[in-house]
Amino acid sequence: MDEDRKFSRKAVLKAALAAGVAAPVALVGGPALARTNFAGGQKVEPTPYCHDGDEPTIDQTEGPYFKPDSPERSVLVDANTPGQRLTVSGYVFGLSCQPVGRALLDFWQADVNGAYDNVGYTFRGHQYTNDLGEFKLTTIVPGLYPGRTRHIHVKVQAPGEPILTTQLYFPGEPRNNTDTIFDSRLLMTVRDAPNNAKEAAFDFVLNVQQTPTGGPSTSPTSPTGQPGGTSWTAGKSYPAGTRVTFNGVSYVCLQGHTAQPGWEPPNAPALWQKG
Repeated sequence: MDEDRKFSRKAVLKAALAAGVAAPVALVGGPALARTNFAGGQKVEPTPYCHDGDEPTIDQTEGPYFKPDSPERSVLVDANTPGQRLTVSGYVFGLSCQPVGRALLDFWQADVNGAYDNVGYTFRGHQYTNDLGEFKLTTIVPGLYPGRTRHIHVKVQAPGEPILTTQLYFPGEPRNNTDTIFDSRLLMTVRDAPNNAKEAAFDFVLNVQQTPTGGPSTSPTSPTGQPGGTSWTAGKSYPAGTRVTFNGVSYVCLQGHTAQPGWEPPNAPALWQKG
């Protein structure tokens, strides 16, 4: 391997973010290049050399506290929520180092006391990346509970692709050395922000093939409805509560949305529930 390739360009970018300085342009490519240019709203062509150690983000255990059907929201706090404010931002990329638009991210975490809300949906919510692959989560630094270091759970899914379930971690935590689940490859870049808040950054790389022009390579599935039923149709607007059939199975819409190829009910559990 060429000596320059030994340094992940994403790692260079993360180091620059942590230091609050701009990343050296000559060292930035692949996901890092996309992060730099897409942050300015400019689309870029894929770099000729993408694989620089930016392996697909590893998966981790879901744990016992996941709940389906979380509300669609990117802000999990209000003015009265206790805890140190935290903003997590980043991008979702595919294997060709191009952003994945409309990727689903479902976050859940413990509160400031290390407890999960298993009755309601406090500190739970899902969102979608924009056309540039960006996401942003406003929450708090999660509390500690026995046996684990600080972490945030997340499921990430490109339209029509398998779900990645993983966890994000905080650097410098004493329990990182004793938590048997912790993996340094999932460390966020974290820095101080005004008003005693924290800002974190993490880019997901999904194991998703992409075309030369970007975006996941997916083939829309032709819906097949039951006689007398309403077939799921791409491009149609579905209010919450709408019932459809897809490949002979009945589904109920959980979140109002306009259907797109790749968002077929079996592939979008945040939008559709069997029933």
